[in-house]
Amino acid sequence: MASGSAASDPSLNGISSTPGENEYPSGFPQSICDEVPKEKYLCSNCNNVLNKARQTVCGHRYCLACVNWLVRNNKDLVCTKCKEEDPRNSVESDTSVLTLDQFFNDAAINKEILDLKVHCANQGCPWRSTLKNFEDHQSQCEFALIPCNIGCGIMVQRKTLATHLERGCPNNKTTCPSCAGVLTPREIQKHVCPSSSDKKMTKADKRQKNNHSGSSKKKEPCIFSEVGCPFKGNADKIKEHESCSHVGHLQLLLDVTRALQHTLRSTAELGQHESLDFLQPGQCVASLASPIEGEIETDGGDPEVTDKALSLHDDQAELAIGQQLDALQQRVQVMENIISALNREVEKTQLSVVALERDTYNSQQIIQHLETIVAEQQQRLVSKDIRITSLQQCISAQQDVSYDGTFLWRLCDVSQSLREAASGQKISQYSPAFYTARYGFKVCMRLYLYGDGVGKGTHISLFFVIMKGEYDPILSWPFRHKVTFFLIDQNQREHVIDAFRPDLSSASFHRPVLEMNVASGCPLFFPLEKLRSPKHAYCKDDTIYIKCVVDISS
Repeated sequence: MASGSAASDPSLNGISSTPGENEYPSGFPQSICDEVPKEKYLCSNCNNVLNKARQTVCGHRYCLACVNWLVRNNKDLVCTKCKEEDPRNSVESDTSVLTLDQFFNDAAINKEILDLKVHCANQGCPWRSTLKNFEDHQSQCEFALIPCNIGCGIMVQRKTLATHLERGCPNNKTTCPSCAGVLTPREIQKHVCPSSSDKKMTKADKRQKNNHSGSSKKKEPCIFSEVGCPFKGNADKIKEHESCSHVGHLQLLLDVTRALQHTLRSTAELGQHESLDFLQPGQCVASLASPIEGEIETDGGDPEVTDKALSLHDDQAELAIGQQLDALQQRVQVMENIISALNREVEKTQLSVVALERDTYNSQQIIQHLETIVAEQQQRLVSKDIRITSLQQCISAQQDVSYDGTFLWRLCDVSQSLREAASGQKISQYSPAFYTARYGFKVCMRLYLYGDGVGKGTHISLFFVIMKGEYDPILSWPFRHKVTFFLIDQNQREHVIDAFRPDLSSASFHRPVLEMNVASGCPLFFPLEKLRSPKHAYCKDDTIYIKCVVDISS
């Protein structure tokens, strides 16, 4: 198998170039792969497919077990691949001299390796799957060769272990309780105890012998018919019946034995004639008494003959019981051996299950940790997107800004904006901010397409707004410059012009306390009815242009 149990005793001081065969679970053999594995999937030490891959700081990969063995058995460990690539520089390079803390878990390559297509290397096994299921299959493969559990030294397939223990294992032997002979399960089935063969053959033995020589179709009574068993059948049926009716036959024999013991005690106490009175029809020994009474009558009722008949039948019953018990004990011994072997297999399976549960728990912990990292990265991405959007807005605003007191405002989708203003959804809109000078006042325009105040519903209202700027502390307040608005005729015939001078007493032109002051300007800037005038192109392609000029020289 590709991975067995590791024998990693830290007390071992022997140093060798490669670990022993069973010292650690090495990489998976290349022969189990359906396709030749890539070079990046192979261990730099054992040249097998990586098992729990670890990557070095120099970029090469090793099995986890190879790492442990190499670090334990080498004081100055130099990367094998680095030696092959450049023997001279590898000795001098710090990255090529490896210690345990310079190996890192290579999760990415491990995931690729576990998805490799593999097959079972055991002869006759049709199993195919991915490498992540290989070790589980190997621990349960019916075609795997395993040593006999009771130490006979023979390697057998897992599926034939029970048959081997029952029929072929030389160590699976039991002792005959009668003759003390040591026998295998196969020998037990054919064993005839010498101590039993020395005794006189019973009537049942004679009948069994006659059954073998006679026709198999002839129905014969069970060997225990004399003690009350009513079964009849041919030789095969009789054999099957006797092999599966041990409990019933033992119960019949027990009843007869108790009746005989009771009869013998009564005979000794009451005399010979009274002893015969106990054998009446209806008692549990009625079927046994009939042939005995026939013998007594034939002999003329001689008490000695009666005693001999009873003694003979008692010996036969005890012999039959002893044989049945011997056979049962032998079968029980065989079953105990089989159960013991199965128990060992169950223990191995339980250990495998515990290991899988532990690996599953560790994997779940890793997954939870990775999910936490992913969630944190997603939050960072959201924050980054917000930051990028803000920077783009700032860049756009910087591109549109003006520093000479003149700003041309282009408004698209005028029809849609006018409908929104009329319905109250968006009654006004601000222009981008611009400056009266490079370090001057920060200002913007506020437009009411559907009018505001006295011009609501009839005129376009346009206002001037002073905003809080970066250079307000060094400017002269209040704002004193003349402001001129233009509605551009796109046919370049007649522009609409309106101008005003600031009211110095109005708070709209004092230094802003909030982000922007109250807007001030022209509520009757332009009549709405002239916006679509065919003579002028104030609104063309649903677009208007509004210009604001701040006269900084005034």
